[in-house]
Amino acid sequence: MSDIIHLLPDSVANQIAAGEVIQRPASVIKELVENALDAGATHIQVVVEDAGKTLVQVVDNGCGMSDTDARLSFERHATSKIQQATDLFALRTMGFRGEALASIAAVAQVELRTKQQGKDLGTSICIEGSKVTCQEPVACPAGANFAVRNLFFNIPARRKFLKSNQTELANITSEFERIALAHPDIAFTLHSGGSVMLDLPGGNFRQRIVGIFGRRIDKHLVPVEVDTTLAHISGFVGMPAAARRKNAHQYLFVNGRFMRHPYFAKAILTAYERLIPDGQQVPFFINFEVDPARIDVNIHPTKTEIKFEDDSAIFQILLAAVRESLGKYGAVPAIDFNTEGRPDIPTFNNEFNASSAPIAPPTIHVNTAFNPFDTGSQADASSNDFVPHGSDNSSAAAYRTHHPAPAPLDWQQIYENAQRQAAQQPQTANQGDATIEIESHYNNESSASDTMPATPDALPQPSDNALYNNLPLPDQNEWQAKSAADLLQYNGRYIVTGISSGLALIDQHKAHMRILYERYIKQQQAHKAPSQQMLFPEPFTTSPSEGIVLEQIMPQLKEVGFDITTTAPNTYEISGTPVGTEGLSPTALVTSILTDAIAGQADAAATIGHIIALALARKVAMPVGQYLTTTEMSELIGQLFSCESPAITPDGSPTMIIINPEKMF
Repeated sequence: MSDIIHLLPDSVANQIAAGEVIQRPASVIKELVENALDAGATHIQVVVEDAGKTLVQVVDNGCGMSDTDARLSFERHATSKIQQATDLFALRTMGFRGEALASIAAVAQVELRTKQQGKDLGTSICIEGSKVTCQEPVACPAGANFAVRNLFFNIPARRKFLKSNQTELANITSEFERIALAHPDIAFTLHSGGSVMLDLPGGNFRQRIVGIFGRRIDKHLVPVEVDTTLAHISGFVGMPAAARRKNAHQYLFVNGRFMRHPYFAKAILTAYERLIPDGQQVPFFINFEVDPARIDVNIHPTKTEIKFEDDSAIFQILLAAVRESLGKYGAVPAIDFNTEGRPDIPTFNNEFNASSAPIAPPTIHVNTAFNPFDTGSQADASSNDFVPHGSDNSSAAAYRTHHPAPAPLDWQQIYENAQRQAAQQPQTANQGDATIEIESHYNNESSASDTMPATPDALPQPSDNALYNNLPLPDQNEWQAKSAADLLQYNGRYIVTGISSGLALIDQHKAHMRILYERYIKQQQAHKAPSQQMLFPEPFTTSPSEGIVLEQIMPQLKEVGFDITTTAPNTYEISGTPVGTEGLSPTALVTSILTDAIAGQADAAATIGHIIALALARKVAMPVGQYLTTTEMSELIGQLFSCESPAITPDGSPTMIIINPEKMF
């Protein structure tokens, strides 16, 4: 039998390596920009065309390379960063394995123009699919200029799996933001399609954060800094007021390198216990300066997962540092016992008592002769009262005269009214097991609003859920003919009324959400919606990655009634908002919708439209605790029963429960 083991050609081996290192255009930018940083560049420009699929160009003013180094740099495992294995534990550079350029050249058409500082001529070298096609002297500026064209041109299967231009451009800006945050002293510029997306001059860390994410984040930043023998930790965390449900800006860096470290992120969030609601996130930007011998950055091809030798100790240090900063800068509420300069509030004493009689403590008077089964003694039932001015019967009677007890609700009458109406209306379907336990659906107050927005295809429909099968709900015309006297609001949240299938307990907030959601969906389908113009347009800014998503959902925002114009890169003005959103902050409303759209990570217009309609309905729906008149309750229920799916909210939570007396016993 002949031998079957053989060595792979270099071109094939490079393509395999590229599969780990180069996954999309953003990976090319990461590798080339990190090389520019290692070359000592102070200004780095990034240019992309067609979201990096056609062109990725990185220009720097670093040290440059000689003609020999330029040719050798594209060989696999060629590097200037390390000489021996022990150098891996003293790394101060971004790159070190010598795989980036070889991997890029294996799957793209690459042209490099480079010149060393102080030299008259530079070198131009062209490589296509790991093959050098030309190399010649050229006049060019000092530094390096990499132009990577037609990524994955020789691997159609890989190119086919690239995402849409909006998604790939969002990945590029996210990668660019991470590198720019890690090196605030370096000037960066990002161009896309002939326009400047980001122009960041060199400065300090706070200036770089504001330059990327806008001035609105500046007032929420709290500085953090601690120096120990294990690590020097510095950066900023957000005030509790900056907490968001999702997609908060959270960045961790070690020795100038972005990293993902859930353990350290948990330490930061632990410091916010009892300061923010459960499930919310705060922004943070934290730098770690650690001895390279105490970390291992060589455990992942993209070098974003880093192993720490002293992670448990650093966890405690980070937790204590964040808590100290929150307390120092007033983020933690405290009880202030300092009375200097406070108004003098007089105490209650005998000078305020006209009769100068001694004040007796409150007491409780109990009528021991009261018999609950004796109808003649019902008038004395109210004598078991709280008596504020003593224990004598005359004081108790006087108090009850001025503070009569509220009349008890006649639940028997309410039930009989519901039964009478049910008997008058024909039964249209078999109710089945329609009795639903109230507690099972309403124990969690935030279950509907804190979950990720579901896509329309994933929503539970009444026909798919046994809880809502065969519930005969009245339509809008039947409801208008119903007497409004049988409506009762409980606790400012529920509306109790009788329908043909029993007693309905309707959550008014969720019902209003369903009504608004279907209204916004219909407006999107009709491509028109009434808009309330603002007297003074409200400006707001976004990060580049947020701006890409905002431009993508702009048509859907216009269809539901928003009037938003672009005034500059990543800068917008809100001139109009949907009718019915009066009293809400336009910027907060758009930001919330944008956050949900980013979390949805969807390209389909129908899904984006669902996310926008759901986010808007959540914000605009009447709050829990709003008391309604009988007319308002009747109109709300009539609109609910005219919806296509009145029994559930757009995110799958029930709007009502039906209590069927026949199924309860």
